[in-house]
Amino acid sequence: MAQEINELKNMTLSGEAELDDLIEKWMKWDGNSKTKKEILKLIEAKDWDTLKLRLLKRIAFGTAGLRAEMRAGFDSMNDLVVVQTAQGLCSYLKEQYPDKSSWSERGIVFGYDARHNSKRFAELSAIVFLKNNFRVYLFNRYAATPFVSFAIKELNCLAGVQVTASHNPKKDNGYKVYWTNGAQIISPHDSGIHKAILKNLEPAENYWSVDEATLWSNELLSDPYERVETAYYAALLKTIPDGLIKANGKCDLSFAYTAMHGIGYPYVQKAFEQVNLQPVVPVVQQIEPDPEFPTTPMPNPEEGKTSLDLAIKTAREQKCNIILANDPDADRLAVAEFDANTAKYKLFSGNELGALLGWWAIKMYRMRHPNADLSQCVMIASTVSSKILKSVAANEGFIFYETLTGFKWMANKAIEEQLAGRTVLFAFEEAIGFMISTNVPDKDGVSAAAHVATMARYLHHEEHVTLQQKLAEIYEIYGYHTSVSSYVTCSDQAKSNQIFERLRTYDNGQANTYPRSILAGKYEIEHVRDLTTGYDSSAADKKATLPVSSSSQMITFTFKNGVVITLRTSGTEPKMKYYAEMCGKPGDKSWEQLTQTLKDMEEAVVNEFYEPEKNQLQRKSAD
Repeated sequence: MAQEINELKNMTLSGEAELDDLIEKWMKWDGNSKTKKEILKLIEAKDWDTLKLRLLKRIAFGTAGLRAEMRAGFDSMNDLVVVQTAQGLCSYLKEQYPDKSSWSERGIVFGYDARHNSKRFAELSAIVFLKNNFRVYLFNRYAATPFVSFAIKELNCLAGVQVTASHNPKKDNGYKVYWTNGAQIISPHDSGIHKAILKNLEPAENYWSVDEATLWSNELLSDPYERVETAYYAALLKTIPDGLIKANGKCDLSFAYTAMHGIGYPYVQKAFEQVNLQPVVPVVQQIEPDPEFPTTPMPNPEEGKTSLDLAIKTAREQKCNIILANDPDADRLAVAEFDANTAKYKLFSGNELGALLGWWAIKMYRMRHPNADLSQCVMIASTVSSKILKSVAANEGFIFYETLTGFKWMANKAIEEQLAGRTVLFAFEEAIGFMISTNVPDKDGVSAAAHVATMARYLHHEEHVTLQQKLAEIYEIYGYHTSVSSYVTCSDQAKSNQIFERLRTYDNGQANTYPRSILAGKYEIEHVRDLTTGYDSSAADKKATLPVSSSSQMITFTFKNGVVITLRTSGTEPKMKYYAEMCGKPGDKSWEQLTQTLKDMEEAVVNEFYEPEKNQLQRKSAD
């Protein structure tokens, strides 16, 4: 460390006071020789533009924490940023829980996935909290993300952190923060933690000198895995009626499974064993954790066939009825089913799985409570997800809520409803995230896999239908809901902001003037809701009722023919997403016509509003 600081003294810096100050602070504070050398090389090359990008703009809290590329710089994921974040989180927890006994008694839990540096980042964080006399529960093996959320409740912790970048490419990592209730943080905790980080930027101690043996000799540190595992699977069993678990023993369906080079396999194996199902058929090339993601550079099962080729190949070879796929941290689930009519595997969208699992949640509740009404039961979906649950609620009598995008909003709403005495049956988002019960106040790909398999067995043996046939039946009863979810790639945030600003100043730069139609007036827009600015043309006061976030872009267009299309930027990836849905009425059989109308309108909105060719945006490749 001293040698590198001496090297810096002999170098000519940029001459810009702010940048040079941050360079000196980085070299003084960073205890990792690799990232120190990265900065030194940039100085030697006089690459001041890159240094400005890396050091002047600090990584900010996004989707309940941090996510960025692993490299040197305050804008990235690295040892120093993790230590600073842990110090800030620790300071904020002390403010929120001033009773010191709660620090050593309740403490905090840390988990990590199999990505490069995940274990390192979790251990550095643990050291920070141990030095501050916190009890620390650190999983001493790869932890599925749902286990961290569950552990906070089971162990009565003050907070929890999972080190993961979920389905991002291998160069990325992240720091997902959960609050005392087990849900991902929302306001005011996100901004409070961010402010506390800025007040605690200088490492208080030489955390880098602590080795693993010394770390685990601390009496305040323990591995919670065995206790959490036992409690998690016991809780899962309570969500499925005993008769269904017993009947699973006679299941003649087979399930192919891929972990996408992540950590889900042992967790799903155990879940199948617990619910009395035969073991899954693993996609052997992708079953072991591998941070290089050699067979799937984009380890996101939501991408469809581009990421599920090997799973489909395995399923065909082994004659599996259904494919189950977790993302690398096992909090999301993709599902495909063999269609005998086409001899292909039908990949369900998150919205279609939401419809099926919503039906399944009601079915299981009524198995337990045959004569009960659903008036005190709740289901939740994000605003960009299908409105199918809203349509079901209108017929079945349960309460439906719509929240902002992201499980942090749905989980916190679920907890709020639970505290009010209501039963939360199910929540979902179109990005293949599912929460069945409130055992885990977050999306959970492990329990979802067990539920989908149990539902498939029930439908196959008891109703003699496939998942696809049941979905069609749901649409016949509650109305056909056809949807499209996709994206264009845009790595330039300034360009993204410019595109959205054009839409909200459509009439010669005048504020709150949005497009009025598409396809030269063929489809007219009735209402516009802008959750970046808080404008809602459908409200009497023109103000949106859902929370507003000026740090992200999100505009929803409601057309006179009932189509709803939302455009938004991603909080974790360089994507500009779009979500379109058209809802038919119960009994309306014109499904093909509805689907074609939606397709035409979706294409027009992307072409006219995003202007991909003009703005040099890359469209998602077709499966």
